[in-house]
Amino acid sequence: MIIPQKLKAGDEIRIVAPARSLALLSEEIVSGAKAKLEEYGFVVTFSRNCSENDVFMSSSVQSRVDDLHDAFRDPDVKGILAVIGGFNSNQLLSYLDYDLIRSNPKVLCGYSDITALSNAIFAKTGLVGYSGPQFSIWAMKKENEYNLEYFQKCLMQDEHFEVMPSDTWSDDAWYIDQENRNLIKNDGFWIMNKVEVEGMIIGGNLCTLNLLQGTEFMPNIEGAILFLEDDDMAGDLFDVEFDRNLHSLIHQPGFDKVKGIVIGRFQRDAKMTIEKLRYILDTKKELRDLLIIANVDFGHTNPIITFPVGGTARIRVSADGMKLEIIKH
Repeated sequence: MIIPQKLKAGDEIRIVAPARSLALLSEEIVSGAKAKLEEYGFVVTFSRNCSENDVFMSSSVQSRVDDLHDAFRDPDVKGILAVIGGFNSNQLLSYLDYDLIRSNPKVLCGYSDITALSNAIFAKTGLVGYSGPQFSIWAMKKENEYNLEYFQKCLMQDEHFEVMPSDTWSDDAWYIDQENRNLIKNDGFWIMNKVEVEGMIIGGNLCTLNLLQGTEFMPNIEGAILFLEDDDMAGDLFDVEFDRNLHSLIHQPGFDKVKGIVIGRFQRDAKMTIEKLRYILDTKKELRDLLIIANVDFGHTNPIITFPVGGTARIRVSADGMKLEIIKH
């Protein structure tokens, strides 16, 4: 395991677009995100090709690979932020220079489709990657404190930290209307099974992680605590889509040695209740002895924690409640 150097004020952050293009964002979002990063003392630069834009709101494989290689190669760059998620980061995996990345370890942060990159890079190099706020989220004017607090705890501080549930959450189009936000009271973690565990964190977006199955880019999940979330793209079929994606992961080599599962909060349109989730989990005998908690602050709602793919989590459940700590990051 290679843990990259922590970020600090004065560091250069390179913005790259391994999935969708910077052109997807409005000028207001781009300028707002850049200004907020600069408030934290970072120097913000943009990759050469991040604004290229094709019919998929992305750019060529070569352009995206070149931008990632340039960011890892440049000694002035200390951190790399994805612009936003998307659908096609896995196109890059066969073309990346993993020796270059291993020799120049640095923070790479994003979520959703960036799951393919963080997990593949960890599998190929041992370099810890990060699921957390990407560039666009830094433009959020309200209800962003939790996001930035955990970004700091994970990427700017050395101490282990406890993950606490947010007070409220949202699933609104904040980037369209920054002033009128629809906040929902958070009912805390859903504790499905009670076991105390410590293990390596693997995961992120479930359906994106599953794109790596059967390839050299799939991390070894033996001994892992899986952090899993999914968006609501399947619409009314979300529950069956989530069920079969989860079961596909259960079929992976090493799953019998998995120590636990942490599930990120579901979007509103997924219509996933604690009762429905418990039913899905109860249909799978492979999960009966695992620690499983859900409704944790990561995924496609706001706010989200930052967590290390390849780092270590410790989870303790007792009669007094639950404690989730990130102890290596």
